[in-house]
Amino acid sequence: MPRMPTPLPTAAPADLGLCPERTQRVVQALQREVNRGVIPGAVVLLARHGRVALHQAVGQLDPARAAPMGTDAVFRIYSMTKPVVSVAVMALAEQGQLLLGDPVAKHLPEFANQQVAVDTPAGVLLQPVAQPATVQDLLRHTAGLTYEFLGDAPVQRLYAQAQMGARTRSNAEFSQTLAALPLHHPPGTQWAYSRATDVLGRLVEVVSGQPLGQHLRTTIFEPLGMVDTGFVVPEADHARIAEPFAHDPDGGIPLRLLDPRQVPAMESGGGGLLSTSGDYARFLQCLLNRGQLDGVRLLGQATVDHMTADHLGSLPSHDPLLPPGHGFGLGFAVRTHAGVSTLPGSVGTYHWGGIAGTTFFVDPEQDFFGILMAQAPNQRDALRALFRQLAYATLAD
Repeated sequence: MPRMPTPLPTAAPADLGLCPERTQRVVQALQREVNRGVIPGAVVLLARHGRVALHQAVGQLDPARAAPMGTDAVFRIYSMTKPVVSVAVMALAEQGQLLLGDPVAKHLPEFANQQVAVDTPAGVLLQPVAQPATVQDLLRHTAGLTYEFLGDAPVQRLYAQAQMGARTRSNAEFSQTLAALPLHHPPGTQWAYSRATDVLGRLVEVVSGQPLGQHLRTTIFEPLGMVDTGFVVPEADHARIAEPFAHDPDGGIPLRLLDPRQVPAMESGGGGLLSTSGDYARFLQCLLNRGQLDGVRLLGQATVDHMTADHLGSLPSHDPLLPPGHGFGLGFAVRTHAGVSTLPGSVGTYHWGGIAGTTFFVDPEQDFFGILMAQAPNQRDALRALFRQLAYATLAD
């Protein structure tokens, strides 16, 4: 028999300190974006004090067949996979299976003796790293890695030539291929968004002795009741998969996203999961509860506090993906200043999103979190800002 989802309890917005009219304004704004043809559809969820105040769908699930969006729609969450895998790593650390200060090469020997590409007047030269990347560097994106689609530097071109974004090699083969390439910058010297969490996915496999998907299922998804989350969508659930427009409504280019119906060779720890708003809400509520939900404890309280603290300090970031007034923890951006950023939120709020249009934030001070699920890659930035602004406007006490 198929497993049934276990939704979080619900309550009226006013009972949770949210303004009812302003809560509906979030839905109305998303409906306007649908009416304008910016996105085919979306699902929004707001929760406070352990209960869901808003969980609503707008628009179409699949514009090609005019199917209406449902709150049980399955989305490609891409980089919202990263916090999940980061939790898996921290759980292994709690078991004494690894230390955050371990060199990556201790668990993945292919990363020994890495070299970094350095620009010189004579061209790009390879130099040995001064200090090896650690597990903490992978978690906080300071390991010297990059993404091929974030620029045209020599190392990024090498990533592209090696097809590091392909899902046709195993996690082990991915790790071996990536480790053979030079680093973009010396480990521990700056924040740069990267394929580091894909490497963590392989590290989880080696340390746990299980394939990543199996390990996540038995240690996170099943304990939390996340019945619709995984690296492939079963055939029985294909009718619930959210799809983008065939072409970008802004530039007209074709939109190609990963196929959730096909079992991938690579279970990408950095961006391969499919999930629903309800499932991801259970994961976020567990984090907001500092590691436990419904009697199940995934992490100790101190571990969650450690993950959601800033781990960058004075390390620079030259990447627009990390907003001003934010640092980075172990799996997500962390707000360090009440002002500076254009986004509202308390100090200590943590967030991240996925390249196909999904996003979340968790605000421990307000005991508040929100999720927006859409499949509209090139519209994600404006939608994220709109969602965050309207979500915080609902707070009435």
